[in-house]
Amino acid sequence: MDETRIIAETRAWVDRAVIGLNLCPFAKSVQVKGQVRYVCSPATDTDALLNTLIDELQTLAAADPQQIDTTLLVHPQVLQDFADYNDFLDVVDVTVHQLGLAGRLQVASFHPQYQFEDTDADDITNATNRSPYPTLHLIRESSIDRAVAAFPEAESIYEVNMATMRRLGPLGWDRLRQQCRDDADEAGGG
Repeated sequence: MDETRIIAETRAWVDRAVIGLNLCPFAKSVQVKGQVRYVCSPATDTDALLNTLIDELQTLAAADPQQIDTTLLVHPQVLQDFADYNDFLDVVDVTVHQLGLAGRLQVASFHPQYQFEDTDADDITNATNRSPYPTLHLIRESSIDRAVAAFPEAESIYEVNMATMRRLGPLGWDRLRQQCRDDADEAGGG
């Protein structure tokens, strides 16, 4: 596992897809300020991943938001199958509650095979949540509240993202993913 490459490709995805396509209008400011913590987990099973998740949730909760506002926990060696990953999200939710972090932190999900309910696997709109590797996005609820206050039409983001992906199309998405891999190579991660 080449952690440097995995992080470089994930950063490129954030820059080119999440920010570049404006899939998350709130992401640019924290990325530019260096407030995104990128963690590549060496976990090869869900127990090890859960331990890393607990550590990262506690780290984020204890950190100064000016230093770490959000964390991307990339786990390339475990939960490669989207159905297994999706099932693990229930464990994630329970863990957030058990740690007493509900209402303070939440976890968003990204996966290379991400599929929204009631869509076909090849529906391009699934790409809004498709990352290079399985990824758990740990987010401060206070950051979400500030972002929503600054972006009063936050509920429309989902529809705008779907339209963006339809315009981009499968070939455009494939090109963007290749650009992310090329960026990772140029960053010395290849």
